[in-house]
Amino acid sequence: MKFRLVPVLLILLVVAVTVRLGFWQRSRALQKEALEAQITQFEHGPAQTVGAVPVPLKQIEFHRVKARGSFVADKVVYLDNRPYNDQPGFYVVMPFKLASGGYVLVNRGWLPRNMNNRETIAPYTTPQGEIEIEGIARADASRAFELGNGGSAAHQPIRQNLDTAAYAAETGLPLQPFVIQQLSDDGDKLVRDWPAPTNGVERNYGYMLQWWGMALAALGFGLYAARRAAKKQHAPGV
Repeated sequence: MKFRLVPVLLILLVVAVTVRLGFWQRSRALQKEALEAQITQFEHGPAQTVGAVPVPLKQIEFHRVKARGSFVADKVVYLDNRPYNDQPGFYVVMPFKLASGGYVLVNRGWLPRNMNNRETIAPYTTPQGEIEIEGIARADASRAFELGNGGSAAHQPIRQNLDTAAYAAETGLPLQPFVIQQLSDDGDKLVRDWPAPTNGVERNYGYMLQWWGMALAALGFGLYAARRAAKKQHAPGV
């Protein structure tokens, strides 16, 4: 049985590329699983104290942290379009003045929206004076899709997103380059049932199976085409 060189090479190339892409997606999934295990270890480790000295985000992200100080209630920001159990609401983000100097942003928790007036904030309490809070260091207070500024313009109490560096420039506060996702309860009527960070590992495994499926399909098509060509060569009168 004779094979045509160019079609064979094309099929082998498709098989080699799709198999390689499948292994690449598998490698990405394994990397993400390792990161997820590291995040879990950080979150359940001893709390690091946040002080006046700035801490690089890459050194503290996902670590459990604690801080002593007081909330700056007049500079609160409400992040819109943050649903909880299919109910619309806000995240309450507020600067926290550290007792040792400096500030850090704190995502205090979730608050339901007033369905009659979207700009009316439901009542909640803010602890007065110096307290200690505990939480997880995150890169931001959560991100939501927005077009343009999307309501994230400066000096607005209700925004779509909040960039830490931009907010520091806006307020003049020397902020840490991360946000504390508060875990400790201070009786403020806010919900702190935080969603677990997702890294899309299932998607990588799905892509891996798709690429390998394409490799099998290409190989199967090549074998089928070769068989058809062989039958045609041995057919009477050919």
